Amino acid sequence: MNRRAFLRTGAASTAILWSLPGQCAEDRSAPPSDSELLSQARESIQRYRKTDITVQVQSSDGAPVPNAKVKLEQVNHEFLFGCNLFPFNRCANSDQEEAFRSRFAALFNYATLGFYWASYEFERGKPGYDYTDQVLEWTDKQGIACKGHPLVWDHPASSPRWLPDDLAEIAPLVHERVKNVVSRYKNRIHFWDVVNEATHLPDGVNKTKMGAWGAAIGPVPYTGEPLRIARAANPDAALLVNDYRTDPAYLRLLSSLRKERGFLMNAVGIQSHMHQGVWPLHKVYSVCETYARLGLPLHFTETTILSGGRENKEWGPTTAEGEAAQAEHTANFYTMLFSHPSVAAVTWWDLSDYQAWQRAPAGLVRQDMSPKPAYERLLDLIRRQWWTKAEAATDEKGLCSFRGCHGSYQVSAEALNKRISKQDLRVGRAHPNQITLRL
Repeated sequence: MNRRAFLRTGAASTAILWSLPGQCAEDRSAPPSDSELLSQARESIQRYRKTDITVQVQSSDGAPVPNAKVKLEQVNHEFLFGCNLFPFNRCANSDQEEAFRSRFAALFNYATLGFYWASYEFERGKPGYDYTDQVLEWTDKQGIACKGHPLVWDHPASSPRWLPDDLAEIAPLVHERVKNVVSRYKNRIHFWDVVNEATHLPDGVNKTKMGAWGAAIGPVPYTGEPLRIARAANPDAALLVNDYRTDPAYLRLLSSLRKERGFLMNAVGIQSHMHQGVWPLHKVYSVCETYARLGLPLHFTETTILSGGRENKEWGPTTAEGEAAQAEHTANFYTMLFSHPSVAAVTWWDLSDYQAWQRAPAGLVRQDMSPKPAYERLLDLIRRQWWTKAEAATDEKGLCSFRGCHGSYQVSAEALNKRISKQDLRVGRAHPNQITLRL
């Protein structure tokens, strides 16, 4: 079953039953309402995405400083809010390019960069590193983490025409590509969609040389060996397997990649294109719960919610009514994902209607880069509601406390005749979440 057919088949995408805590999979009663799920999600955000932060202010000799003015300012999220960055340097004009970059940097801290083999290395031996280097120069300055997508895929976009007809000769070329790309960007790209959409290989969905090779060796070797090679090329990289399917076939593949020392990948990639309709919130929760059982972080790698419909079998333009619905669905979807402790990232696909996949009205902004309501709703959630900026005064022991979202902070204290001290602080489940400032 190919991607479009799968997305059209609601039964397939909801094959795994939703389950709330305390309910078994056989419980086929009506799922909880959206309001119930969203209420639970907001409580979970407070529990899982925030933590207590303690700041102590001391004088240079270690004595506590009471009544010091302490400021806590978040500078980045631990959670990865992302989008693909494919239009970078490819907009129609400089004004559109500047607007695209501005909108992107204002909202996202994570970018997906294209490594589609057929175009990335259109001529054998001449990969498009120069363009990637340009993109990384900009993302580095913006403090945006990057992911490469994809290294191995059977689609025509990632099956170069110059691949040999002899399938036995394809494996070393694939493995060499994975090794070269990951090692080249070892210090600049930390995340990789190593293998994309391997579950459908036995079905022969894509009539490509990559597809024929993958079908011949099977999904597990096709996925496992590139993961091993990528791990050797960069032991510190976060490696993903990515798929549009959320049915048992994907679970079986992922489970097969568990070895004695754990999984070959670091995270599970889950696509959520909603061209054929928005996922019910109980399905969002069900998918999260199901894949969380693997014990790996979940990355929602490709999310689309449209703001327009079809016209004569083609996608029509964005509409005011569609934009209002898109904004509501998008805010609810992100709230559900951000509330689940296993979800570590969500990537929108594409930022703008300009050059969007399938030419659909899938952007958070319009073709002229003006923001849709969905962009404004996400900006409010990510940079305001799920963002911490606070002030407090220390007590007689020189202590004050805050509750803040997980992420990076700058902490400053002012006292003792306007003397100021500043430090950086990482806040999260894996950090001590306390800091001492000396004036």
